[in-house]
Amino acid sequence: QLQASGGGLVQQGGSLRLSCAASEFTLDDYTIGWFRQAPGKEREWVSCISSSSDSTSYSSSVKGRFTISRDNAKNTVYLQINSLKPEDTAVYYCARRPYGMTVCRREVNAFASWGQGTQVTVSS
Repeated sequence: QLQASGGGLVQQGGSLRLSCAASEFTLDDYTIGWFRQAPGKEREWVSCISSSSDSTSYSSSVKGRFTISRDNAKNTVYLQINSLKPEDTAVYYCARRPYGMTVCRREVNAFASWGQGTQVTVSS
């Protein structure tokens, strides 16, 4: 099971570090993605880290501001989010691809298991 945490209320330009922890499997074995969903909008892909090479990818709206990484000792994937903007306000979810799927994908249905989400609110 995945559990996302670290969200909160932050002023524009601020930073947060979101965590995605797993309790029953080793995260390093899986390709992990971060998505977000703002009220009234579809779930949007944000970033991904692959299981095979730890290669990373980002959506154009967050590239240069967000950084995805792993801490295998803590069995956690992080999303460092900097220079926050009001349009970053959303519930952020982490998700894993099926075992053996080593390539990052952007589609929601490419991910098999989801955490419960953590709210990020950016005030202007």
